Amino acid sequence: MKQYDYIMIGSGHNALVAAAYLTRAGRSVLLLERNDRPGGFLRTEELTLPGFKHDVYAAAHPLFLTGPAYADFKEALEARGLRYINTDLPTGVSMESGETAVFPRSGEALAAEAERLAPGDGAALGRIFEAFAPYAGDVFELFNLDLTIARASAIIGNLLHANNHNGHVPAGRNAALSAFSAYLFSTARQAVSELKSPVTRAMLASWVTHLGRTPDEVGSGVWVPLTAMALMGGGMPIPEGGAEMLASSLTQLVQDQGGTFITGTQAERIVVKNGKAVAVRTAEGEEYHARHAVIASTGPDQLYLKLLADEPVPAEITNQAKHFRYGRGCVQIHLALSEPPQWPDARFNQVGQPHLTDGLDGFTQAIAQGMSDLLPAKPTFTVDCSTNLDPTRAPAGKAIMRLQVLEVPCRPRGDAAGTINVGDGTWTPELTERFTERVISVVSKHIPNIPSAIIGQYVVTPDTIARYNLNSGPGDPYGGAHDLAQSYLFRPLPAQPSHQTSIPNLYMLGAATWPGHGINGGSGYIVAQKLLAGEKFV
Repeated sequence: MKQYDYIMIGSGHNALVAAAYLTRAGRSVLLLERNDRPGGFLRTEELTLPGFKHDVYAAAHPLFLTGPAYADFKEALEARGLRYINTDLPTGVSMESGETAVFPRSGEALAAEAERLAPGDGAALGRIFEAFAPYAGDVFELFNLDLTIARASAIIGNLLHANNHNGHVPAGRNAALSAFSAYLFSTARQAVSELKSPVTRAMLASWVTHLGRTPDEVGSGVWVPLTAMALMGGGMPIPEGGAEMLASSLTQLVQDQGGTFITGTQAERIVVKNGKAVAVRTAEGEEYHARHAVIASTGPDQLYLKLLADEPVPAEITNQAKHFRYGRGCVQIHLALSEPPQWPDARFNQVGQPHLTDGLDGFTQAIAQGMSDLLPAKPTFTVDCSTNLDPTRAPAGKAIMRLQVLEVPCRPRGDAAGTINVGDGTWTPELTERFTERVISVVSKHIPNIPSAIIGQYVVTPDTIARYNLNSGPGDPYGGAHDLAQSYLFRPLPAQPSHQTSIPNLYMLGAATWPGHGINGGSGYIVAQKLLAGEKFV
């Protein structure tokens, strides 16, 4: 019998983080991976031309760098080849008008930049941070907790209610809501409304789309100061040699600690006996037995409707899994360049990932078009040029660039500009080429040597994402919609607001669980701590 303490389905970075903790504690762990190597969305490939190393999906890792997993394993990962390169200018914005702004990690420098753009905005920005500061520590602690445990419940209670002078939440009629509670129902546009400069407003509010929200969406307001503080703390770090270096160093660590990987195999069923998950069966007919627990790096639809299709699952769970929603898609255009981009603002040579936009109104208009399943007439997106920080990613004198267009329909039913025939919505080579041309034409308004410097390109579409990762549904890179009705204690499901499933020794981790998508390692850390603390239940 092939038996392990823990069996993991999938080997994205959260699964690797959990496996690193479990194997360090001496537990035997098996990771089953559908693709040819571990890492999930951590992939670095020579997509365009030999010697040009592109991060196919995820690129920068600011949240991982400031999280507990990196703190715990930093030395071990560095010993296995991981080295982060960072910048003091994590983001910025280039406007179609020619105006620009950069986001320094220093609070004083950021205030000075805001003041340069509009007198009085430096002080206004300070007030935004000052208003959020009393809550920041508690909020960031929640990112490393299962939201259903007592500690998290206490923090949430303190965040939502105004404390009395003794730090206790008063009961009854005096249980007033705190100022923080309004953040949860505000929008990103409201969060930046005190700023006079449209440039600064666009720079700050646009980042909520990288958290799966939109600037005019209820619930997006809290993510403006949160994201700003995260960028100030973590910067925009990239691994030298490519994002996959994080996956490969974690994989090597897990293997060195006794973990086992089987790649190129598809988990087909989780076997349940006497109310416990006891084994995983693959499409090839192999069966691997778990002494303690099974951990699924999947969405709830994959878990409950496929992997547990033959098992008794509460009807409420099954019904909610059927209605789990995916968000919109993403197009990533990878470019090989004959020379570095020639930004008119030389500061952008050190900016990690700036937005190119014509302002917050234009940005939200493009999003509204995407929400209507239309290709945006004027896309707003981010640009990153990894070779500015890591010249090893391209031949000498050359460069790579990534254009990341979020909030694109997974299956467009039309074109807002009325010039692209979308056919049946499949991202055909013809549709992909036409939309790519549109995006690059926007870039040319901001960077003078684009498109003339382009010597190769490769485009990742929602269809590419869907084929690569089953957890993306129709092509959602964030593993499920992150609107208010599918976030926090509603994630992954309202009837299962935890990483622990309806089967006591079956757990979930990954983008469909709290704290959501992105390279943060949060759910891997949470599940590992819960498993190691609660092994007595098995």
